[in-house]
Amino acid sequence: MTRLIPLAVAAAVALALSGCQKPAEDAAFGTKVRAYLLQHPEVIEEAVVKLRQNQMLEQAKAGASEVAKYRRQLEADPRDLVINPNGQFTVVEFFDYRCGYCKLVAPDMVKLMADNPDVRFVLKEFPIFGEVSDTAAHMALTPQGKTRGLVLYKAWMADRGLDEAALDRHLAEAGLNPADVRKAAADPAIETQLTDTRDLAKRLGLQGTPAFVIGDYLIPGADIGAVRAALARVKSGGARAGSSTAPASPT
Repeated sequence: MTRLIPLAVAAAVALALSGCQKPAEDAAFGTKVRAYLLQHPEVIEEAVVKLRQNQMLEQAKAGASEVAKYRRQLEADPRDLVINPNGQFTVVEFFDYRCGYCKLVAPDMVKLMADNPDVRFVLKEFPIFGEVSDTAAHMALTPQGKTRGLVLYKAWMADRGLDEAALDRHLAEAGLNPADVRKAAADPAIETQLTDTRDLAKRLGLQGTPAFVIGDYLIPGADIGAVRAALARVKSGGARAGSSTAPASPT
């Protein structure tokens, strides 16, 4: 079935280029189009990627009404860690520090943060991979953890064997006292926040990590191409500005 897509795209390209050709010119024109596509197969590849991207975005927008219903909880919860808090647009990520797919896209997310100062990145702690994940989320949401939020995000995501000892090591490397952070992480308010996030994820139908919300687009899974495409579309469409009520995170 996938082989039909390039053929269909090629036919569409040929039709678009042909315009109103006279019958006598059809064969010659078809030969030229075929020769061009054979010399430039990347044209078909680019068209196929664009087609799939558009299909994906339409699927991602299917739950727009649910996203709109929970917009404030998604984008403007003052308890969340926010990178680029004064940005005009908003990307929300639900993630777990021990999720392999979250780790896979983390470098791309960090690059997006650096390349898009006009975009707020709301980091939703959604620990689902056990005790270490839960501990990391609690630590990240402490006042101390938030002061080094992006530093910890980078370090914990880059550590493939993240365990309790690694959590403390990276805290120390970030200039924080692990014992103090662990004490602060016991604050019941943090557990309440995590419970609220789990409830929000359930209401949105999220079944794993990572998951992203950009405008009205809900993207489950580690599809960074989809994230970029949705962000580009939201920006080009002049989407509503992101809330600035969430706290800043020094980087």
